[in-house]
Amino acid sequence: MIKTYTTISGDTWDIVAYKVFGDERYMDKIINANLQHRETVIFPAGVTLQLPEVEARTPAGLPPWKKRGKA
Repeated sequence: MIKTYTTISGDTWDIVAYKVFGDERYMDKIINANLQHRETVIFPAGVTLQLPEVEARTPAGLPPWKKRGKA
């Protein structure tokens, strides 16, 4: 199933990445999945973006008991 996000007026790539994945550093993956919009800086309302599958990032400085799926 392909996941999508429909923009609201004023959305930017980093805002979309934060809203969808909780981390603005995923914006490059969203851009790569939507190359037809790569030159858009600020989105108008109603643009449908395809969302790629991403793996959750674990911050490097977390102790083992706070890392997801680790004991």
